[in-house]
Amino acid sequence: MAERPPSVPRLAWVAWEEEEKGTEDAPAWQPDEVEEVQLLQADPDWNLPEEQEHAQALFHSSAQKFWESLEPSEREDATIAAVEGMADSDSYDAEACAAMLDVLVESDASRLQHVPSIVRCIYRWLVSNTHVSAEHRLDNSLLELTHAHPHDVAVTLLRCAPSCDRAAATMWRVMVSGRSTAEQVLRELVCVLEDWPLHSTCTSDGDSADVFALAATRVLQEILRLPRRPRRLNVLFPRIFLALLCQIFFATKQMPEEVDTFWRGCQQEGCPPTNPSRFAMLTVKALLCRLDYDDMVFEVECKRGWDTLLSAETHHCAMGLLARQVCGISRRLCYRIAGHLVKLLRRKKQLWEVPAMAFLVELLVYPNVRRWGDNILQLVPTYLQSKCRVMRRLVLRGLLALCKTPLMVRRGSRLKACWQRGAGLIDLLMDADGEVVGMSLSVLSKVLRATGIPIGSPITLQLADRLRPLFDSDTNHVQLLSMHLFRDVMEFVVEGGKKPLKQHVHRSLIPLLCHLHDENQHVAEASRETLLQAIKFLKNRKLQQLLEREQTWVVGKYLLAEYSSRVDEYLQQCVLYLQSPQASMREAAIMVLGLAGQHVAHQQVKLQVIYKGE
Repeated sequence: MAERPPSVPRLAWVAWEEEEKGTEDAPAWQPDEVEEVQLLQADPDWNLPEEQEHAQALFHSSAQKFWESLEPSEREDATIAAVEGMADSDSYDAEACAAMLDVLVESDASRLQHVPSIVRCIYRWLVSNTHVSAEHRLDNSLLELTHAHPHDVAVTLLRCAPSCDRAAATMWRVMVSGRSTAEQVLRELVCVLEDWPLHSTCTSDGDSADVFALAATRVLQEILRLPRRPRRLNVLFPRIFLALLCQIFFATKQMPEEVDTFWRGCQQEGCPPTNPSRFAMLTVKALLCRLDYDDMVFEVECKRGWDTLLSAETHHCAMGLLARQVCGISRRLCYRIAGHLVKLLRRKKQLWEVPAMAFLVELLVYPNVRRWGDNILQLVPTYLQSKCRVMRRLVLRGLLALCKTPLMVRRGSRLKACWQRGAGLIDLLMDADGEVVGMSLSVLSKVLRATGIPIGSPITLQLADRLRPLFDSDTNHVQLLSMHLFRDVMEFVVEGGKKPLKQHVHRSLIPLLCHLHDENQHVAEASRETLLQAIKFLKNRKLQQLLEREQTWVVGKYLLAEYSSRVDEYLQQCVLYLQSPQASMREAAIMVLGLAGQHVAHQQVKLQVIYKGE
């Protein structure tokens, strides 16, 4: 009998001998030497030498018979022994254990109870065996395991080899090569990517050790190097894309000590000599290029967007730039990304809300994206109260975009509810940022004009109280918007709310009368229109006729005579306009004070107020 070659497993050789029993002695077999490779894709068409393939087939047959001879209760113990033996070639025949694992997985992979242990042993097998035969030996078993237990396999491998060394890279490439397993693996990686800096999870063996988000990024970059694009990568692109952008921001903003230590270890094992934020950015660019979005990468580079993305202070600006570039790719893609952004904003991911909102607002230029309007409106009350000025501006920009959507107009009650609950928009009318005030007025005005729904008393009084001081704003735009909105409030207030509103309307008469003489013609015209609506609201036909004839001075005289009981209040208001930087406004105030003097000639104290004002 011929001597067993060292490259052929002992049990396989015995099986071969039994099969050949009764025939002539088999000649000595000398298998060809196998070349060593590093990457799986280096030779995707590689096949086992015919002799080794035959040996494996024979041993597989023997293992199958042995497996079938065991009682069901004994198979689990045999499996554990086989799995442990794979990594202990001194005590066990590794090839025999590998064949046993094949049989085990083929029998029913979904019922396996020791998946993490099996994954760790496969990893150790590949670490200790660098030949092509070893790298390919367990491909089918790994694919079956991944299909049946994607979470256990992916998470365990991330824990075994967070830096994604040669052995781990081989396993990941096999796992994403399957038609059904590619999407499963990518989904598991996305879950890890979305949690910075650590992803908390638990595998079936009870292991609850956290997984580094950067470990998933390292794996993803390795996957993106494959000659063929993984199946369903385009489907998961929105989540992967946003998770990486979020990772860039956090890696720039904060670097926990454990992450820094982990990354230094990765660099020692061969990871690129760069910081985590730039590594994540390079992965974003690789992802875009893998999906043939090279033009987007180039355009962002021309506008220095990638460098801007790496600064925590300007990250949200780069997000806006990226969003505008995405808008040029596909409206459907914009819609999908917007949906994931809404989900992220619901989670209130601390610190990253501003970049996420900046991206979302830019996408609202498309009507199909604005279909997320109802979901976005649910976020408004929370984010309008943000202490961040940039966030408040972004939310208001988003609301202005939603006001352009016919669907939102038809659902006007939902738009109105976004500022009636908590009156968030109305509170912003006192904001120190003039731009925020202006946008708040625009949103309120568009909502009211677009929906035409009468507003109730409480919200009307609060709004009227905030609007009147804005008539005297330093910004003409704010003056115009506040006057127009006040006019709309008087027009749309419900019948039951008119009586309480009269007090606010009376207090607006003198400011509006003075602004009839504003040097800005647009403000003067807006003041005239609003004053006319106020007089109609008070149902004073005589004043209405005088104003329509543009008899301004007579209007002032008749106003004081008609509402003489309010002269005290009118006096106090007029005195303030004596400090106006506009000469025409000061002259109007003096005119009103002079007319008021005729009504208080018998009241010494009130006359003193007039004299002091003059």
